[in-house]
Amino acid sequence: MNLKWHIREAVPEDADNLKKCMESAYLTYQERMGGVRLPPMDVDYLSEIINYPVWVVDSKGDILGGLIMSFENEQASIANIAVDPKCQGQGIGGAMMGFAESRARENNFSELHLTTHVLLHENLSFYQHLGWQETGRDETKVFMKKEI
Repeated sequence: MNLKWHIREAVPEDADNLKKCMESAYLTYQERMGGVRLPPMDVDYLSEIINYPVWVVDSKGDILGGLIMSFENEQASIANIAVDPKCQGQGIGGAMMGFAESRARENNFSELHLTTHVLLHENLSFYQHLGWQETGRDETKVFMKKEI
């Protein structure tokens, strides 16, 4: 599947399609998680769009991915990032990560943070491939940062 897409700021009208995209992305891990729904599957995306910097990957009106960031407590963080499973492997995730880095730099941050689940091995490998370093972990979370 070769899609033309672009990253743009999310608008409230994107909330339902962003939720579908995120649910689809995280659903692929649900069996591995013992049936537990990961928190991003139950987020109020309209509230996220209204209250946080949110961008979507748009392909002719279809939402293929989403990125939610925060710039709070003197820290830039990726709060949520996901790509629809049907569109993975097309460079969308890497483009969104690069986009997040540029947004953090534009806001005068020299590092970017994220947290992922310990069982999301593919994500951990992907982040490490992009230069992220693990800074800690607990029973369920892996904390990471990248100097930008």
